[in-house]
Amino acid sequence: MSFDLQLAGKRVLVTGGTRGVGAAVVGLLARLGTRIVATALSRPEHAIDDVRYVTADLATAEGARLAAAAALHHLGGIDVLINVVGGSSAPAGGFAALDDAQWARELDLNLMSAVRLDRALLPTMIAQGSGVILHVTSIQHTLPLPDATTAYAAAKAALSTYSKALSKEVTPKGVRVVRVSPGWIETEASVALVERVAAQAGTDYEGGKKLVMNELGGIPLGRPARPGEVADLIAFLVSPRAASISGTEYTIDGGTVPTA
Repeated sequence: MSFDLQLAGKRVLVTGGTRGVGAAVVGLLARLGTRIVATALSRPEHAIDDVRYVTADLATAEGARLAAAAALHHLGGIDVLINVVGGSSAPAGGFAALDDAQWARELDLNLMSAVRLDRALLPTMIAQGSGVILHVTSIQHTLPLPDATTAYAAAKAALSTYSKALSKEVTPKGVRVVRVSPGWIETEASVALVERVAAQAGTDYEGGKKLVMNELGGIPLGRPARPGEVADLIAFLVSPRAASISGTEYTIDGGTVPTA
């Protein structure tokens, strides 16, 4: 018996949709028959047929406006919004290395990008009486790494709290809001990070992975998550199969966070 997620024909906007988890989500949802608009800072080298790619900087209000308008125009409406975009460009050095501009950049990318898109697209979902919003947070909102990701972790914590509040407001109107909180994922960016760590430590890639896992306090599973594994979880949560799930956060971290 097949486990049909009943996503065929759904109109979906995926942010950060050309790399890492976002690319895995776009690829999976395309195979499941959804209609997709995907945003990124640039178009991918290998575009997926029938996916509409929109270049926009979602750390800006104008970028969020362009992305929302493109989704409504190309899809004729919206059923699912998946906010994957995020990251950190802050320097190492702890709190003293973070000036106001760096704080603002982290908050704009990791919190306000979602807030602005939600604000732009929620009226359409509420008017039709249905929709799903999924925000990708991070285990760093409960397990921050203070040397370099204080602002990122704080922004993701704010995103998690905002998502919970939003779910209480709009779930009675037919719009579900859910969160996925990944730990370390073996994306292109994390592979590059491990390679740098390995080179600095005079070890190979597997040795570099162990060093990163030790920095996180260990991963009981023994490895980082794969983008496709996170995409599988996201696809289920935005599908009608998860129709009674709202306001909840799902951690996918191989057991990294030591407590629930």
